[in-house]
Amino acid sequence: MLYTRQVRASVDFYIENLGFTCVGYDEDWGWATVSRDGVEIMFALPNDHSTFSIPKFTGSFYIRTDKVEDIWNELKGKAIICYPLETFDYGMREFAVYDYNGYLLQFGMPVD
Repeated sequence: MLYTRQVRASVDFYIENLGFTCVGYDEDWGWATVSRDGVEIMFALPNDHSTFSIPKFTGSFYIRTDKVEDIWNELKGKAIICYPLETFDYGMREFAVYDYNGYLLQFGMPVD
């Protein structure tokens, strides 16, 4: 669940820029779910019991895929790049982009 004050704009970014599909949206309740390649991400307005000023998360969301090259070619011109597609010494080929709210999304696959 990713908190945002801009649920619709977040969904639109994931659809238009990251190739996700909206699989659930309720404007009255302030939540939505997007999906791509078996990965679902849910957005919600912050509830009254949490302190929320801006979207924040100190880590990243790591999405393992066997199509990292294809996804890189699809997304590289549509999102802010944190780092481009690269093969790392720890055995992963991956890249990272920022979403609409500044959350970091990494896409990667193991290399042989």
